[in-house]
Amino acid sequence: MKVIGIIPARWASTRFEGKVLALIGGKPMIQHVFERSRKSELLNDLIIATDDERVVVAAEQFGAKTVLTSKDHASGTDRIAEVVKSTEGDIIVNIQGDEPLISHTVIDALVAALVKDPSCSMGTVIKVVTAKKELKDPNVVKVVVDGAMNALYFSRSIIPYNRDGHEDAVYYKHLGIYAYRRDFLLAYKDLPKSNLEQTEQLEQLRALEFGYKIKTVVTDIETIGVDTPEDLARIEKQLSKRRG
Repeated sequence: MKVIGIIPARWASTRFEGKVLALIGGKPMIQHVFERSRKSELLNDLIIATDDERVVVAAEQFGAKTVLTSKDHASGTDRIAEVVKSTEGDIIVNIQGDEPLISHTVIDALVAALVKDPSCSMGTVIKVVTAKKELKDPNVVKVVVDGAMNALYFSRSIIPYNRDGHEDAVYYKHLGIYAYRRDFLLAYKDLPKSNLEQTEQLEQLRALEFGYKIKTVVTDIETIGVDTPEDLARIEKQLSKRRG
């Protein structure tokens, strides 16, 4: 079974253009993502998929394999699918290009879940919410799961609703890494946008609304996505703590 990691790296981010090449500790952000992902024991190949020659040039300088894709893709999933069409692989891992603290152990746990369950078409990673302020933050996507740890729903709202205020209520948040079986990914990207997806602006709801299961893997490793220049300072602080 061949496992391919693909890091989508779009240049024209709405809130922070060119963020994938923003420097963190003297290295472009995409280099941090690549180097940390490369430590995975289960990935057989790792590719950066980008729509900009500047990213290609930078990636080649630190030894990454790259594929130049169309600029017209609406999502990272579409960008990955373009690469997958011409790449042999059984399991495809979508590794976010704006999460420079990604852990290779999280990647391996997600891949292992799909390897263990051949009926699983798609998987993702979740974490218990420990900061209450995240519950009300619409940028922190919450998720509820069934007894087999399949996702029941994702929302920008607080779910589940704790009607009686139980202190032991557990909330999960979604971390933006996915793994797909190749055939599922190529079929999934062609499905029309679903009603729930358009309402919440969460692409993964398309899979649920069309009846597919999404296996979730719980981690206790925190990640920080970079959406603004201010987020870079948070990343630098985290890296300083780890070096210290």
